[in-house]
Amino acid sequence: MSEPMIPLNIAVLTVSDTRTEETDSSGRALVERATEAGHSIVARQLIADDVYRVRAVVAGWIADPDVQVVLTTGGTGFTGRDSTPEAVSVLLDKEIQGFGERFRQLSGDEIGSSTVQSRCLGGLANNSVIFCLPGSTGACRTGWDGILAEQLDSRHKPCNFANLVIPGRGQHG
Repeated sequence: MSEPMIPLNIAVLTVSDTRTEETDSSGRALVERATEAGHSIVARQLIADDVYRVRAVVAGWIADPDVQVVLTTGGTGFTGRDSTPEAVSVLLDKEIQGFGERFRQLSGDEIGSSTVQSRCLGGLANNSVIFCLPGSTGACRTGWDGILAEQLDSRHKPCNFANLVIPGRGQHG
């Protein structure tokens, strides 16, 4: 008998200077995949690419005990005002280095050497996990399907990030 999946509370942030709620296909893809997997979306926001605004939103969510997972899309490239990694990295208690490594490995199969320009990031902060994905809808699908679907599923073995953020499971003081 398999154990039931424990749904997580997820907040989704789209970082973009050009998208609107109507054209935010990347944020929508993350919301759809998370809800299809049985998780709850407890917050969703779209803001301009500004390091301090991004940091403020993410800091607010990781301070909220009802948010277990923060997913961001956008602002991870090298162009213009891309600043999501700079905004988020200072908030992390621990970086999940393997997230970026695995994402670039999967992405390389799709976009070749251009994947080296991805500065996607994962980490733990205040009993929340944070994953910063590129702004393309394809990259969000790659990140969710290839990594996050399993790692946010409490049943995934041998280990997963869900059990680090579920109260009473896997947390060590």
